[in-house]
Amino acid sequence: MAGDIRGLLMLPAAFTLQVAHPAVGAGVDQYSVFRTDPWGRGERSLRSLQLWVYGGEAAIEEGRRVRRLHRTIQGTDTRGRPYHALTPATYAWVHATGFPVFHYGRRYLARPLTGAQERQLYAEWLQVGRILGIHDRDMPPTIEEFWPYYRAMLAEEVEATPVVRELVATDQEVPPPDRGPLPLRLLLRALWPVIMPRYTRFRSFVTVGLMPPDAREALGLEWTEEQERRLRRFTRVVRAVVPVLPERLRYLPLARKARREARLKARLSGPARRA
Repeated sequence: MAGDIRGLLMLPAAFTLQVAHPAVGAGVDQYSVFRTDPWGRGERSLRSLQLWVYGGEAAIEEGRRVRRLHRTIQGTDTRGRPYHALTPATYAWVHATGFPVFHYGRRYLARPLTGAQERQLYAEWLQVGRILGIHDRDMPPTIEEFWPYYRAMLAEEVEATPVVRELVATDQEVPPPDRGPLPLRLLLRALWPVIMPRYTRFRSFVTVGLMPPDAREALGLEWTEEQERRLRRFTRVVRAVVPVLPERLRYLPLARKARREARLKARLSGPARRA
């Protein structure tokens, strides 16, 4: 599930919910290059996330690298309190936010999870957290305990930080994409004055739309019935098209590699099992 391209549509909502924490928002505001290098930052973050899930032995080193990266991130949060990025409650929130966003977004973009699948997904979420150095004691141990924790965070901690407001703004300047073949980059740069307003509106639309309603309410983000109808029309198309795409288009690169290796391993182990 983590390698399916539909996950890309949910990442903006997860990132926005992360930076709604006063400490995380302050850290990203001060230390991140999301304003000056959004495409590079996004590419690096996505590769890191994919390594946690599909990287095998490389996942362990990637988890260590992420912790090293956060060791020097500290300061004063949006409420005037001292913070450090590796404070367990803060660090755990960054990881935790993806679960409710993914859980909610799948209702639109894929089949909703069954109760058993929800519990399995949460258990695997905790497993990925261990790769990142999050101790079991710092996350709710079961899905039944996760939801009260999540609701308490919405009620007591999160807020519409300056970074949240930037991420949902439709008039925020974004530099043109600088990834991919040179001819494509040059074309996008030339067309960016026309494309950028549409891109920022779409980014805001999926960020707010795929954020769970209780989180949306906690942040004071408006969402109308007309927007909800548009989201449902859009996601119906995505839900119909993506499953019939060839694997090279449906899955992200590390996920495709992991799937190929899993199939090869299954074929090679088949005769041994029969023997």
